[in-house]
Amino acid sequence: MFLRNFKKSIIISFLIFFADQITKYLAFTYLAPTDTVKITSFLNLVYVENKGAAFGLLKSLGTEFFIVLSILVIVVLILMIIKDRKNQLVYSLIMGGALGNLFDRLLHGHVIDFIDLHICGYHWPAFNIADSSLSIGIFLFVLKKYKK
Repeated sequence: MFLRNFKKSIIISFLIFFADQITKYLAFTYLAPTDTVKITSFLNLVYVENKGAAFGLLKSLGTEFFIVLSILVIVVLILMIIKDRKNQLVYSLIMGGALGNLFDRLLHGHVIDFIDLHICGYHWPAFNIADSSLSIGIFLFVLKKYKK
């Protein structure tokens, strides 16, 4: 039973990773750095190279810092998937996102963001599928811990 659940967690993480990498490849290939593709009244596709953490924060720490941090987080998440069976989906979501952004940093030296949400003139910082997966996983983790 444990091995089957562990395999499911790893599969979920890698499905997120692959979806993230495919969409980033498409953004890299088809969106020029200055292009904006309007999808709806609140959603654009853009091309942004993010050298920082979420929303471009802490970019002065450098790519190497984020690579080391990502590797440490992924190791801890693998251990948590093994140890905490109740939260394997949460850890899988976070790990899939961490893998996607780590791969970008290793390959490009930055993370590719391309989803641009906006409303009433306010633009949320550009993000990607990995960021979405990380955010959902962290939100669910906090929610579960808060409910205890």
